Formats: sequence, C-alpha cells, structure tokens
Amino acid sequence: MNKISIIGSRTMDNGVAHVFAQSGFRVTLIDIAKDALERDLATI
Repeated sequence: MNKISIIGSRTMDNGVAHVFAQSGFRVTLIDIAKDALERDLATI
C-alpha cells in the first residue's frame, strides 16, 4: 500500500488528502492544531 503524509492542515491540505485517499493511498495529516485536523476530517 502506498502511503503519504501531509504536514500542515490548512486551506488546501484536506483536498490534497482527499484526492490521495480516493486514489488508494494511506494518508496521514499532521498538524499541531487539533481543531484544524478535526475540521479537515469532517470536511473529507
């Protein structure tokens, strides 16, 4: 399985993570702000 990590959870990052996940990648989002990660997960 292909893996990708995205550092920073800001404006475009959830879209990038979403596209990689739909393409079969295992995606890890990394950010120091828990609320940003929760927002991105809800958006995806």
